[in-house]
Amino acid sequence: MKRTAQEFMQQRLHAIRHRHLFRQLSPLSHGSTPWISVDGHKLLNLSSNNYLGFADHPHLKQAASAAIEQYGCGTGSSRLIAGSTFLHQQLEARLAAFKGHEQALLFTSGYQANVGIIAALAGPRDIILSDELNHASLIDGCRLSGAQSRTYAHCSLIALQQQLEECSTSGQRGLTFVVTDSVFSMDGDLAPLAEIAALCERYQAFLIVDEAHASGCLGPAGRGLVAQLPQSAHENILTISTLSKAFGSIGAFMSGTTLMKDFLINVARPFIFTTSLPPADLAASLAALDLLEEDPDLPGRLQQKAAFFRTSLQQLGFDTLASATHIIPLLIGDAERTMHMAAHLREEGLYAVAIRPPTVPMGASRLRFSLMASHTDEDLFFALDIIKKVGSQMGLV
Repeated sequence: MKRTAQEFMQQRLHAIRHRHLFRQLSPLSHGSTPWISVDGHKLLNLSSNNYLGFADHPHLKQAASAAIEQYGCGTGSSRLIAGSTFLHQQLEARLAAFKGHEQALLFTSGYQANVGIIAALAGPRDIILSDELNHASLIDGCRLSGAQSRTYAHCSLIALQQQLEECSTSGQRGLTFVVTDSVFSMDGDLAPLAEIAALCERYQAFLIVDEAHASGCLGPAGRGLVAQLPQSAHENILTISTLSKAFGSIGAFMSGTTLMKDFLINVARPFIFTTSLPPADLAASLAALDLLEEDPDLPGRLQQKAAFFRTSLQQLGFDTLASATHIIPLLIGDAERTMHMAAHLREEGLYAVAIRPPTVPMGASRLRFSLMASHTDEDLFFALDIIKKVGSQMGLV
């Protein structure tokens, strides 16, 4: 007898629960502040991507409120119909200058940007080489493009070069693309971008880099890791960044050449068919740029806090993988055990979400700590004491 849709969903959820992978939404008082309230309990928040503390900054709130008063709550249209305003134009110009590129193009989310850009550039005759730990949005973009998509071992230059060599000698008639995060969202490690860019130049491959967790946090004055590459390399690199993390708002943007922008305006379906970003978010992002340009040392201070926290965890005996950034995993492995530790930390006053498959590979469940510039030294000492206590009780250290 054929299953009903309800039976399919029930069986699928039962299997998810059985593997300790069931997820539920937890309403928070303020998900982006260092301290939050959950069910009436005050908790230190180590799970927010509000890396620079801008999401609740008075300057951003004032700018967003003023934009609503002047322009209203929404644009009511896509950019190509009636939804392209002077605020969009102003923000794109500021973002391009910030990144040191000719142009920028706004999208309504990082997911839409990644899916839309990759699917617009690559097609059935092309080959995409993608790091095996790339974000889901990059993976989905590769799939939707219709191109032949291959993964290479995480950050392995040897594996990438081998695949590029195979592409160059296979008689392939299409284009070759290399797609990578610059900072990997679950491991907190860095892609070897300079070496990858050199390989792409050697094998005439086009490089797409997702800087979601680097823009505002790393590179010269927070401009990201692509900004560290020679300017001559930028012509064959397209950079995708988000406004929803370090910039404290919502949305995403491509930065690259005028040719790239013109192409995507005409071909990228999520850009063409989605209502544009509302005025409040545009104004908030402009305010975030103001703050970052006024305090270019802020990303460096964030990384100093992260280095202290990461080193302290390692000294306690925890495995932080290859993290070198403000994203610091604490590897546990088993999903059920990871859930137990997250629950114990919460009981002690620390909010740190358990990350389980399919977000990470099977057997690689972990707690993902993400630091904010707004965390104080006292906050970090408080967290370390709790992690040490719970880790010892669970026999992890």
